[in-house]
Amino acid sequence: MKKVFLLGGLGLALLAACSKKDDTPQYDAIKQFDADSVTIVNYLKTNNITASHDPRGIFWQIIDSGDLGNKPTPTSNVTVKYAGTFLDGKTFDSNDNASFDLNRVIDGWTIGIPKIGKGGRIKLFLPSIYAYGPYANNGIPANSVLLFDVTLKDLVKK
Repeated sequence: MKKVFLLGGLGLALLAACSKKDDTPQYDAIKQFDADSVTIVNYLKTNNITASHDPRGIFWQIIDSGDLGNKPTPTSNVTVKYAGTFLDGKTFDSNDNASFDLNRVIDGWTIGIPKIGKGGRIKLFLPSIYAYGPYANNGIPANSVLLFDVTLKDLVKK
């Protein structure tokens, strides 16, 4: 009989724990995207940077268009040199010879890197939704706007 009461009490405790109100703030992707876009626009104005943007919200500045006859597709394997920084200029990652399939990286790269050809260089100003969104990743805080300076060294179209 004690086992029945013990199991019943345990079940009630679990139900009570599950029914408590969650005080964790909800992630609002639209609100975050809007805030990130304002942050990027202000950064560009403050630093006198002329950048393009598309309806998805990606901002970019082409430094060198490269060989426009040899541009990657979103599924190409690319080799790039890049530096990733926060808008305050602090570098969080860099690599002189990184190779990967474009469809296996953050969306901002999948969208942005095909804007240049082999040998080209682009700066990508990414709202957090096109980077790591509401998730922290290797020292990058959640909801971070990121800047990438990318040189497309080589590519293999798939």
